[in-house]
Amino acid sequence: MIVITGGAGMIGSIIAWHLNTKLGIDDLIITDRIQHEDQWQNLVHRNYIEYLDKDQLFDFLEDNTEVTAVIHMGAISATTERDFNKLVETNIHYSQDLWAWCAEREVPFFYASSAATYGAGEKGYNDASITGLRPLNGYGYSKHFFDQWVLKQVADHQPTPPAWAGFKFFNVYGPNEYHKERMASVAFHTFNQFKETGTMKLFKGTKAGVEDGMQLRDFIYVKDAANVVAHFLSASFTANPAPNGIYNIGTGQARSFKDLATNVMTSMGQAPHITYIDMPLDLQGKYQYFTQAEMQKLRDAGYKTPFTSLEDGVKDYVQNYLLKEDPYC
Repeated sequence: MIVITGGAGMIGSIIAWHLNTKLGIDDLIITDRIQHEDQWQNLVHRNYIEYLDKDQLFDFLEDNTEVTAVIHMGAISATTERDFNKLVETNIHYSQDLWAWCAEREVPFFYASSAATYGAGEKGYNDASITGLRPLNGYGYSKHFFDQWVLKQVADHQPTPPAWAGFKFFNVYGPNEYHKERMASVAFHTFNQFKETGTMKLFKGTKAGVEDGMQLRDFIYVKDAANVVAHFLSASFTANPAPNGIYNIGTGQARSFKDLATNVMTSMGQAPHITYIDMPLDLQGKYQYFTQAEMQKLRDAGYKTPFTSLEDGVKDYVQNYLLKEDPYC
């Protein structure tokens, strides 16, 4: 029995899709705190045993001896969240409690970190070390704090899960992100804006040397992100689990927002049209102009599957989901 927290979220629900459809695993416990009125639809195509509110999980786990792994994707993921107390409670303390439970019960534990921990990228995007990172917002700091806490548990020889990994997800896009509103990917926003207005608004190049729309990010298709998690999960059930550690989950290739938006519009069968706008004040000084994951550590850990190209990922997303009457995976 596998627990997936945040299982009604974008990445969590696609991990459940991967386990259902690629690995034939249906004995799942999905936990979340559904707040968007349509988010339940991320679950309609899933096979699982039970759905629990996030506050019910620890009561469920208290006397449970059948859980074989915990995949912890649940979090406040909005980079604009201003209530740091909420971030501490949800992204730090809840994660620490799950880690402790898995360590005590000797259950593998896999959790979502974030590329937001790298801040503006002054130290690069190398997952070999997290020393000296300076996140740009409270969300990024909450994820960085938990990464630091985990490594301190290991360094201090405190109890740890038998297999564990933290995943620094870069810019994930794809189906089942529809509830994320402002925090949804530029691919999703492009589809909707272009469909409604005939153009897509992208930020002007407000930083020296950055042309309009040419801010660069490491975009990863959500199905690839789920495949990485499933790889570590499957390995944890063997005699040769993947090395414990914190890993980047990107493609290793930065692409521009202009590239992403253009591919969405062409996948819709339309000629692209982009309008450039000023960056909102609440993002200025807190915006990543470039991200590109260093991927060697993941490859050395045994993950050899090629990542989906931006062109192919966007095409699958648009044509097999966004353009369908039922867009849910």
